[in-house]
Amino acid sequence: MTTSVGPTLPSLPSRVAEPGEGIGLDELALATRNHGLPLEALRYDVTPPGLHYVLVHYDIPAIDPATWRLEIGGAVRRPRTLTLDDLRSRPAVSRRVTLECAGNGRAQLTPRPVSQPWLVEAVGTAEWTGTPLAPLLREAGVDPDAVDVVFTGADHGVERGVEQDYARGLSCADALRDEVLLAYEMNGAPLPPQHGFPVRLVVPGWYGMAHVKWLVGIDVLARPFEGYQNTVAYRLLDDRNADGEPVTRIRPRALIAPPGWPDFMSRARFARPGRHVIEGRAWSGRAPVTGVEVSSDGGRSWQTATVHDGDEHPWAWRRWSYEWDASPGQHELIARATDADGHAQPLEPDWNRQGMTNNVVQRVPVTVLAE
Repeated sequence: MTTSVGPTLPSLPSRVAEPGEGIGLDELALATRNHGLPLEALRYDVTPPGLHYVLVHYDIPAIDPATWRLEIGGAVRRPRTLTLDDLRSRPAVSRRVTLECAGNGRAQLTPRPVSQPWLVEAVGTAEWTGTPLAPLLREAGVDPDAVDVVFTGADHGVERGVEQDYARGLSCADALRDEVLLAYEMNGAPLPPQHGFPVRLVVPGWYGMAHVKWLVGIDVLARPFEGYQNTVAYRLLDDRNADGEPVTRIRPRALIAPPGWPDFMSRARFARPGRHVIEGRAWSGRAPVTGVEVSSDGGRSWQTATVHDGDEHPWAWRRWSYEWDASPGQHELIARATDADGHAQPLEPDWNRQGMTNNVVQRVPVTVLAE
């Protein structure tokens, strides 16, 4: 449902911070209830649930699994209602999938879009277990004229004066892809409340806004979905193009597991001189990552890192490593990923009004101490 609850507001869903404006209390409140991945947790192939990034748009709903129901309807010949036991009785598959928030990197932009102030930590990789969506849609008998499939969660709130259930749409072609799951387990256990208990959608390769949590409804439409989260919230907008482009698949990114040890407040890194194995993870939702380059001098020169095997998990990040001979002084480590379609991370950010899909390279200053 969507309802206006206040005065009409501009169609642009976010504002841009004024010059010199710091993080506000509203952004701080968002940052305390949501959280990113501690970058040292990049060491794990599969992220423990408590370290996986979390973004909750409204409130975490309290759902009784015994009474929970999933309604499948709309432009289908055989609408149906499913219980959790119904889903668990169907063929189960597990997929290792990297999720990343579309706003990852927003706080690094200038001017800063005012919203959840992510740096680079809004990511995680889990083993999601559930049943494939496509067979359920085929059993329901999707109308030949169907265009979109809408997924609605139990979370309810207000954005820009619009009261709504969180709902996102996919095209029928995307919804019917084999890899899309109705997941009820994360890393071999029932979904934690913050990750969508009892059932969530998992759409490998797409930014996190598509992976609808606390799923309660699947509706097939014979027209394009015009809900807020598709047409307003997750668009690449600038002041010259009010319509923008939809946010879809994850752009390539490499992150560095922080070397050495940190300063408590600034998180600046310190290390001893000598050989260091610099490691991290790289991923892309558009095509498999095929290469990672590393610079230890702020991007003036680049060396090729080793990208380790990961073909058995095509939707998950891949580990990479590089041996760095660190000499005393100030250094800046950078890693950049390239995928099989030739997409590479930029050295400068691509600004947009909402701070979406900013995959600019990560820069890690390191002070190497004298002997």
